[in-house]
Amino acid sequence: MKTKHILTLLACTLLPLTAKAQQQPLTPEQEEKKMREMIEKTVLRYEEDLKLEVWQTFYVDSILTHNYGEMSAETKELAENRVENYDLYQRITDKWENATFEAFRRILNEEQWKKYLKNGAGRMQKDRDRRAAKREAKNK
Repeated sequence: MKTKHILTLLACTLLPLTAKAQQQPLTPEQEEKKMREMIEKTVLRYEEDLKLEVWQTFYVDSILTHNYGEMSAETKELAENRVENYDLYQRITDKWENATFEAFRRILNEEQWKKYLKNGAGRMQKDRDRRAAKREAKNK
């Protein structure tokens, strides 16, 4: 009976590891496609939720494409250099999310902006501000 439990536990532990090992890393083309699909879904969600004008949709798409691309490139560079410091990855994410937040502020009207903040962007900005303040206090 104990052997059966040990084998079951071992199988449950190793199964995710073997599945992970069998996955091939994404090619740059696959990564690009995956990011493009994520951006398209996000743009569609904003378009519906915020009732964006055509010109706003264009800007949202452009902002997200640029900022996610830059964020991805910076985090990829850290990964290639085998940087394991989570805070550095968080700083890059915060930097580009702040850039997106500020860019959206310039293109959304007052009603859209309030809805954008209410849908989670306001809370995320407060979290970024809190992390920045914590880093600042740590550096003093």
